[in-house]
Amino acid sequence: QVQLVESGGGSVQAGGSLRLSCAASERIFSTHAMGWYRQAPGKERELVATIVVAGSTDYADSVKGRFTISRDNAKNTIHLQMNGLKPEDTAVYYCNAHVFRYYSRSHHRVDLWGQGTQVTVSS
Repeated sequence: QVQLVESGGGSVQAGGSLRLSCAASERIFSTHAMGWYRQAPGKERELVATIVVAGSTDYADSVKGRFTISRDNAKNTIHLQMNGLKPEDTAVYYCNAHVFRYYSRSHHRVDLWGQGTQVTVSS
């Protein structure tokens, strides 16, 4: 069962812009923090940006001032607007939704992932 549906991505030249979108069910959207991670070839998956239900955001230092994450509450969708793209932004971008559950006397993070979408930036 696909719970996070991504769209957007593609290929652009350096300095260009792309917008990624991720749609979730209302239940997930209303209870989970959401965000984007990326993984470049040969590298570990890294956080790009997150947004919590209340709307607070957080960004990786490498994308601050260039990327903007937002929530569309009417469509249960988050967006990642990527401006000023650089070749080093090239990666597969994954939508993430996560929530913390308390059981066994501690909190556990539960993650959901999208299928990933390729972003390629050429110099």
